[in-house]
Amino acid sequence: MKLYLFYFLLFSQMGLIAQEAASYQIRTVAFYNLENLFDTKNDTLIFDDDRTPTGKDYWTEERYINKVAQMSKVISEIGSIENKTAPDIIGVCEVENLKVLQDLVHHNSLTQTNYGIIHFDSPDERGIDVALLYKKDAFIPVNFNSHRLLLFDLDGKRNYTRDQLIVEGLLDNEKIYFLVNHWPSRSGGEARSRPYRLEAAKLNKRIIDSVRRQDINAKIISMGDFNDDPVDPSFKKILNVQKSYKNLDSLSLYGPMEKLYRKGKGSLAYRDKWNLFDQLYMTSTLLDKKKHTYSYWKAGIFTPSYLMDPKGKYKGYPLRTYAGGSYIGGYSDHFPVYLYLIKKAKP
Repeated sequence: MKLYLFYFLLFSQMGLIAQEAASYQIRTVAFYNLENLFDTKNDTLIFDDDRTPTGKDYWTEERYINKVAQMSKVISEIGSIENKTAPDIIGVCEVENLKVLQDLVHHNSLTQTNYGIIHFDSPDERGIDVALLYKKDAFIPVNFNSHRLLLFDLDGKRNYTRDQLIVEGLLDNEKIYFLVNHWPSRSGGEARSRPYRLEAAKLNKRIIDSVRRQDINAKIISMGDFNDDPVDPSFKKILNVQKSYKNLDSLSLYGPMEKLYRKGKGSLAYRDKWNLFDQLYMTSTLLDKKKHTYSYWKAGIFTPSYLMDPKGKYKGYPLRTYAGGSYIGGYSDHFPVYLYLIKKAKP
């Protein structure tokens, strides 16, 4: 979609204003934690018993259909403030399998979008995976792979978690890489679980470094539910993600979400504290000020009022599917996040 931006240059000595119009192509990249998008069938290979009609959550076909409708509605509107269409690229997590993704993209809210799906089954004990959805008329996948994160506790027991997905492709004939993540949770406490997320950050860095060894100018966007905030050690000590354009070199990573976090913004809330676990960050190759190729413009958190709890103790928090063990028919316990890529359109 084309975006028209106007730049004003003030000549104070002459008291004149000169106006120059430029036309830009815009693409939206987003991420959304779909909060346990499970089908209703009991898969004996994973711990999905709660999300079945006879399970603790009483997960019926009616509730599943409503959940798919809710998620598809949200996805269709992410980033629509500037780009009047659904995201061109969207990473998702907490999906049970390929079937629920197919049901999602074939819902009436998204049918016209014509999304393709890239998905692998992860070894996560609950069976939740990550995936990438992409508009077939905007992005052509060239190569994709799923990287396993091997974790072990102090007793040497395997801790099964989600894989990290990398997709290489052509966005309007420009090569770009997308990484989709869902790092280990904070179960057991932040400090106790921190080593697992540090290992996830190391894997993320190894994947990015391996791409750069092949192409130092590669454009890479990593997105996901990291279960860490932008200021946590995984981002600051392992990945070295910077919040400012200043002092960035060719190997630097830029994270636009930290500025939002420091302003008190978040994508989820827990115990009266906002966290910004849902993030996107990128290589400095996406920070071209001249915008001759796709470059970063701005990022945000998608927070329309219908995604928020309207009243009570949790007013303003994400309106969840379940709360306190009871079904309330909301959307997700996370808000989606997004960024815009723009480039100058050809005359």
